[in-house]
Amino acid sequence: MKVDNAWDFNADPFHAYLGLTLEETRKDYARIRLPINENTPSGIGGSVNGGVLATMIDMAAVPAVFTNIREGSQPAGTADLQITYLRQAHGKWIDAQAHVVKRGRQLCTIHVDIHSDDGTHLATGRVLYALRS
Repeated sequence: MKVDNAWDFNADPFHAYLGLTLEETRKDYARIRLPINENTPSGIGGSVNGGVLATMIDMAAVPAVFTNIREGSQPAGTADLQITYLRQAHGKWIDAQAHVVKRGRQLCTIHVDIHSDDGTHLATGRVLYALRS
C-alpha cells in the first residue's frame, strides 16, 4: 500500500539513521520495518538490543495515530510506553505492527506487536499518545 501522510515517516532523519521504513498504513494501523545488519545495535548473544525494540514500538504508534487524526487535533507526543519482551530478536528484519485501540479527545491508546522475519513474536507494547485540541 502506498503511504500518503502529511508527515513523511521515511524522510525523517532519525528513522533513516536507524534504517526504519514505514511499510503500510490504513485507518488506525501502521507497520514499520527494521532490517537487521552489522549496524544494528546488538544485545546479549548477538540479538537486537532491547532499546531498539522499544524505539520501534514508539515509532510505529505515531503513524497509526496519524492515519485517523481528528480535525483540529495536534500531536503532542508519547505520554507513556510499556513493553514486554518475549524473545530475543534475530533474523533478517523485524516488523512492528501498531493498532489504535482507543481514541479519546486527549489520548490515543495503541497496541504494538513486533515479529521477526520468520514470524516469531518478539515483543508487545502499549503506547499512550497525547493529542492537543
